[in-house]
Amino acid sequence: MEKIKVVAFDADDTLWVNEPFFRVFEEDYFKLMSPYMEKEELKDKLFHLVIKNLPMYGYGTRGLSLSMIEGAHLFSNGKVKASEIAQILDFGKRMLNNPIELLEGVVETLENLQSKGYRLVVATKGDLLEQERKIEKSGLDKYFHHTEIVSEKKETEYKKLLSHLDIEPHEFLMVGNSLKSDIVPVLNIGAHAFHVPFHSTWEHEMVDHKVEGEKFKELKSIRDVMNYL
Repeated sequence: MEKIKVVAFDADDTLWVNEPFFRVFEEDYFKLMSPYMEKEELKDKLFHLVIKNLPMYGYGTRGLSLSMIEGAHLFSNGKVKASEIAQILDFGKRMLNNPIELLEGVVETLENLQSKGYRLVVATKGDLLEQERKIEKSGLDKYFHHTEIVSEKKETEYKKLLSHLDIEPHEFLMVGNSLKSDIVPVLNIGAHAFHVPFHSTWEHEMVDHKVEGEKFKELKSIRDVMNYL
């Protein structure tokens, strides 16, 4: 491989568990709203409402909570109770207070790469306060030279990050679980990308084409990063 100077890691479902907590949040919501609508219809309508609201609310627990509250009013034809809205808010607060569960091999990998002199970066998207809180609670902040939290992860955001880090695309490697956010845009700007799949992926983060390229690798575990650096 070309000389990599900076290795960036996605956060949610790359460094720690995230998606399963959101699925529990949604299941609690579907159960709460079951008097008003069947689960499958609720699931479909909530997904489309969340996607519609992304430009306004962004990613993360608070954005999802707002969409759920809006949905509760819409899906119940205005019949939702104040006590049910309060429960949705409680679900969201519980999500925000979840403990951080590091994925296997994360600390070992970060320590190894840091000892080899790589600059390590967190490059994640979502709610600023929520992501900052997770990074602090994880105890991993000591490994990272820089933290980048953005509302979207597209070519433009990665180009800005590389400019800030004062490196060329061939000197940058991104490691993450989302093909849509962590891999495809990075390859499109000429940088390296390692995909580490997570067992559960949000539908919005999937791509409908096979990803290939000389700067792309599909790994089974985050530990496999050490085999290439």
